[in-house]
Amino acid sequence: MSKILKKIMEAVEDGDLEEVVDLTKEALEDEEAPQDILNKGLLEGMNRVGEEFREGTIFVPEVLMSAQAVDAGMEILKPHLNAGDIKNSGKIVFCTVEGDLHDIGKKLCCMLLAGAGYEIIDLGADVGVEKMIAAVLEHKPNILAMSAMLTTTMGQMEQAVEALKRGGLEKNVAVMVGGAPLSNGYATQIGANYSVDAIGAVELADRLVAGA
Repeated sequence: MSKILKKIMEAVEDGDLEEVVDLTKEALEDEEAPQDILNKGLLEGMNRVGEEFREGTIFVPEVLMSAQAVDAGMEILKPHLNAGDIKNSGKIVFCTVEGDLHDIGKKLCCMLLAGAGYEIIDLGADVGVEKMIAAVLEHKPNILAMSAMLTTTMGQMEQAVEALKRGGLEKNVAVMVGGAPLSNGYATQIGANYSVDAIGAVELADRLVAGA
């Protein structure tokens, strides 16, 4: 690995957005391959952040900063990448359910999933079942992902799963759920798949799409 790619990787680990932007521009000027900048610099740095998060040495704010730095680097790289250079892992419609305005966890998941090659349709927070189903019909995603941070809003997830079944959509769309009050048991009970955190969301999405 070249020195500049190692620097990009380290800047991502540090969550230094400005440094990532400057180094990405410098790497392009040095004629580093855009795909190498993406894979060996930005994404490798994010992989390391994921490992540190899992080990408990960093926490959500740090992961969010690193994800934002990767996103900024990606924006600079996009015009230089061929369509085939960017992994297309699948499509995900993501939202925080109706009655719940929390979106930090959702944003983090969206950033990490986008970095892993997923096309994300982020519906935002406080999203009702009707709007979710409309988005599924419009975008035809591999996964419908829902977040809830309040016990009182968890029922919206079950309603969404039931709506998918009524529409005959459940065979084509996997359901992924996450949030503080949720558990694997609850997800299984309503016919969904549970992710404990944002790093796990990427691994779960990969498994769901591979099994589709």
